[in-house]
Amino acid sequence: MPENDLIVLTKGSRYRITSMETRDKPLITHGTFRGYSAIGPDDGICIELDASHAEMAHKIRIIPCHMIIAIDVVEQAEEKKEKEKPGTMYG
Repeated sequence: MPENDLIVLTKGSRYRITSMETRDKPLITHGTFRGYSAIGPDDGICIELDASHAEMAHKIRIIPCHMIIAIDVVEQAEEKKEKEKPGTMYG
């Protein structure tokens, strides 16, 4: 991978996220990244849980960014550039 390439979370990518649950035990989340969310003043990432979460499969888990310990990239989706909508310019 070239040195200039940035690693970004892309919608549709699959990740394994380790985050803080308790002082002695981390929370492991497997799933597909769906986007970002705001929780009051904090940011979070939205993960659609996969089948390994049994009855919680296909539910969305929001993990506050400051609680994340590690993110493992399982499968990276292609980053899609959204087309900018033309706006009105005032002079």
